Amino acid sequence: MRKRKNQQLAEDLAAAAARGYAELAEAELFSPAEYLPDETEPLSYAGYSYWRSSLRIFAKNKISMFFTALIALTLLFTFAQPFLPNQKDPIKIYNDETGIQIRNAVPSSDFIFGTNAIGQDLWSRTWSGTRTSLFIGFVVAVVEALIGVLIGVLWGYMRKLDFLFTELYNMFDNIPQTLVLILISYVLHPSLRTIIIALCLTGWLTTARYVRNQVIVIRDRDYNLASRCLGTPARRIILHNLLPYLVSIITMRMAMAIPYAISNEVFVTYIGLGLPLQIPSLGNLIVSGIDKMMDPNLRYQLIFPTAVLSVVTISFYVIGNAFADASDPKNHVV
Repeated sequence: MRKRKNQQLAEDLAAAAARGYAELAEAELFSPAEYLPDETEPLSYAGYSYWRSSLRIFAKNKISMFFTALIALTLLFTFAQPFLPNQKDPIKIYNDETGIQIRNAVPSSDFIFGTNAIGQDLWSRTWSGTRTSLFIGFVVAVVEALIGVLIGVLWGYMRKLDFLFTELYNMFDNIPQTLVLILISYVLHPSLRTIIIALCLTGWLTTARYVRNQVIVIRDRDYNLASRCLGTPARRIILHNLLPYLVSIITMRMAMAIPYAISNEVFVTYIGLGLPLQIPSLGNLIVSGIDKMMDPNLRYQLIFPTAVLSVVTISFYVIGNAFADASDPKNHVV
């Protein structure tokens, strides 16, 4: 009996000691830590700025910076050219002292790019046509971005609208854009508005598809599910949670839309449904120069507008791809 009591007493003492050690350990583990500002670990991403990081990465690409400077100088000169001294009228037909039209004059000090078949100055017509084509390109790019992003976000985020937008996309996508351009240009009176409407009618399809695919990837991530559970409106989720991830896609599509719209304007003009001849454009100039391509003495009428078109299209293509990569948050490593 005494032996059993001693054993029970030993077990009680051991249990009490274990409880004491546990309480002591718990007190040490959960005691408030002293705040030491000097020993605080510095944050690696302090002062992070999305746009500053994007521009910094973009600036490291020497090729894109070269084409950025090139297109900036081209745009500056294009819009400043009419205000420079001794500039000729792009519409006026010039005659010599005897009243005869100065037709197909080679480049000289009087006519820097020469004249065309009816005596108009190609220098002023080239830059006037560049302004017209750039206007078409910028308007089409903005309209395509607005419509494409709006439809793409709703298409990818609102599951109830998926069937509607899918059928709408299939309906427009199955119609060749070339056929749409020809029909719209043939039915409506040839003008800037006609060209813009024809290009915008189906141009939003590619942007909407890219945006929709990206939205489907990120719409069910944890932070978006948490936002919906907390009752955050869909408008706020789209603006703050989805659109920031689409900057690279939107930028790339807008940059691509500008040269694509100019190329389509050249094509429509080539088939005879473009802008009227009294409105200078790169399409009109290139189509007129194609007729002179086989004559070595008149090839300059094709070379000069084609060179300007090449500078514009290549520059926007390179800049769009480079900025799309730079604006991707995955590439922002500080």
